Amino acid sequence: MSVYVIGEIGINHNGDLSIAKKLIDIAADAGCDAVKFQKRTIDKVYSKEMLDSPRESPWGHTQRAQKEGLEFGKEAYDVIDAYCREKGLDWSASAWDVDSQLFLQQYDLRFNKVASAMLTNDELLETIATEKRYTYISTGMSTMAEIDHAVDIFRKHACPFSLMHCNSTYPMAETDANLRMISVLKEKYHCDIGYSGHETGILVSLLAVAAGATSIERHITLDRSMYGSDQKASIEPDELKDLVQKIRLTEAILGSGNKTLSEAELAVRKKLRG
Repeated sequence: MSVYVIGEIGINHNGDLSIAKKLIDIAADAGCDAVKFQKRTIDKVYSKEMLDSPRESPWGHTQRAQKEGLEFGKEAYDVIDAYCREKGLDWSASAWDVDSQLFLQQYDLRFNKVASAMLTNDELLETIATEKRYTYISTGMSTMAEIDHAVDIFRKHACPFSLMHCNSTYPMAETDANLRMISVLKEKYHCDIGYSGHETGILVSLLAVAAGATSIERHITLDRSMYGSDQKASIEPDELKDLVQKIRLTEAILGSGNKTLSEAELAVRKKLRG
């Protein structure tokens, strides 16, 4: 089974559907399997005090203006749904509240996603798990006890899932990757383990594949200098294409694990062993 590669668009579209479509194009051209967005019901996720507080952004002078400026509604997601199908890409979004997850249920998504920040939101996890749709669960900033609890919820509902090893720093220092956790999580939970990365560059993601990751998720951007909190922890189009190509090469290098003799090796065997 090939490593499943997800281009995390998240909020890097900056509320602009044309940018979202360009990012979908980039993901398709690079050979990604899917793209992913983020969905929030602003008044459910954030307090009124927080939303009324000042923040300078292209949309205004408050946190509310910034948060609402980054949010897509049904009209935009209808376009995204049709465009991804046209491009042959799966798509999904990580919901940050129950209403957002219920919103996403109207689309025929291949998978759900639990963001690291939501791993302890039991109401949301229960809602997602009851769908019984394959779910990627990111484990950044979580203790093993918290991961245990989330896994218990998904197993209670017989919902298939994959855990994704993750370090929730933006951007992440390469030396904080701790990729040995991939085998630790696999041994403990007996499920597929992916890697969701926020580092710059592609080395850590390739090493994650070599360490056994069955899925890779990376934030993608048109340009890291664009406005946005996630842009600097994202990879640009040429890097994404390079990443996917090298993931496929890494898979080929790792091979099947079965001891076989190729035609080329048989020819050398005949020559050297007679």
